[in-house]
Amino acid sequence: MKGTLLHEPIIWKPLESLGLSHSFFSFELDVLINTWIALGILLALALLIRYTLSRPHNLGRFLITSSLSSTMDFVEQTLNRFSFNHFAFVGSIFIFILFCNLTAIIPFGAHFMTEPTSNLNTTLALGIASFIYVQSYTIYEHGLVEYLKEFTTPFFVMAPLHVVGKLATIISISFRLFGNIFGGTIISEIWFGFLGKSLFFELGGILTGINFIVLGFFGIFEAFLQAFVFTMLTLTYLSIGIQHEEEPSQGKRSC
Repeated sequence: MKGTLLHEPIIWKPLESLGLSHSFFSFELDVLINTWIALGILLALALLIRYTLSRPHNLGRFLITSSLSSTMDFVEQTLNRFSFNHFAFVGSIFIFILFCNLTAIIPFGAHFMTEPTSNLNTTLALGIASFIYVQSYTIYEHGLVEYLKEFTTPFFVMAPLHVVGKLATIISISFRLFGNIFGGTIISEIWFGFLGKSLFFELGGILTGINFIVLGFFGIFEAFLQAFVFTMLTLTYLSIGIQHEEEPSQGKRSC
């Protein structure tokens, strides 16, 4: 993938000395660094949350437990039952995508950092992870034989179309996230790049609050929205995959 409009990516080829210089063995260094920064922030936040939960009778503990309870209820309503494994997976996906998206509001030099999710390799990896998780649990719920029978419904000749339909979910979920985040990145960079050419325009953007509106919409609101959409699609695919014909409502969660 090429970089955004205002800068070119730094390509790292760690295996070039072994003769492996193909683009498959190349990495965009800024994407790797920004991803590890997002993971570092997540680790620090996890430690802070752990510390907060260890102290009873405080507002932070109440907010954290309330948020977790609401999320658990949401997963249970979507899947018609609660599973901690599903809750942990979709929760991890949501938080990781959210913090990758939020790196766009971190200043870095004359620009802001670039979201790892504005790179197709990142979103495709997330889409593949989501696909594998959903298909694995679908097989676990129905068994391999019943899973394969679905591809022959209503006729055997429909199998290729069913396979394409399954694989298309990877493209759909990955490109949706990539397109929205990458598009927001381009618009933001065009805007801030234009303002950066003139001190008058830059001050005008700050004083009128337009800069904060652009940053808030494409940096914060879109970060939450796209993380939620990706998570909701994963939950929807999972719900369709694991549901049984009799639709039993069982497996209520216990706290």
